[in-house]
Amino acid sequence: MDDDLLDDVDRSILHQLQLDARQTDTEIAEKVDVTSTTVRNRLDNLEGKGVIRGYYPEINYEEAGYPLHVMFVCTVDPNELDTLAEQVLDVRGVVNTRDLLGGERNVHVEIVAGSVREIEEIRNELAGLGMTINSSEIISETRVQSWDHFYPRMGPDADQDDDSDDGSVTDQG
Repeated sequence: MDDDLLDDVDRSILHQLQLDARQTDTEIAEKVDVTSTTVRNRLDNLEGKGVIRGYYPEINYEEAGYPLHVMFVCTVDPNELDTLAEQVLDVRGVVNTRDLLGGERNVHVEIVAGSVREIEEIRNELAGLGMTINSSEIISETRVQSWDHFYPRMGPDADQDDDSDDGSVTDQG
């Protein structure tokens, strides 16, 4: 998405959501220095445009009873990718897919399972859908950070990273 389509308030709201998506409109409004009504209207607009596609919990699968977390690196005919991606998400144990641009290995399928037997069943079901599994990797840890370029960048050092910014909109006068 082109940055020109988002103003500083939108970017600040997005940054706050990345830091903690469970914040209320009022909590975000205080940090962004706008009203909670403005936050709600902006969120509705960002959701309507497809900028915000959902709100999801970060799950520790091992603690939830699924100690095996695996990434299958696969090959799929690019002409069948869209259709197949929806079918893959219906396979029990699949938690997400990532389509890659170019190259033979063009799909990553992330799965969780409670046993090696379950992994084998998922692998066989994916192969039955027409996927070629090139490799599988055990995922030991996933780390996610908020993309810090949503918060407003002003002043002569605006292009430099600054981890101290909390995403709030300050004096723009």
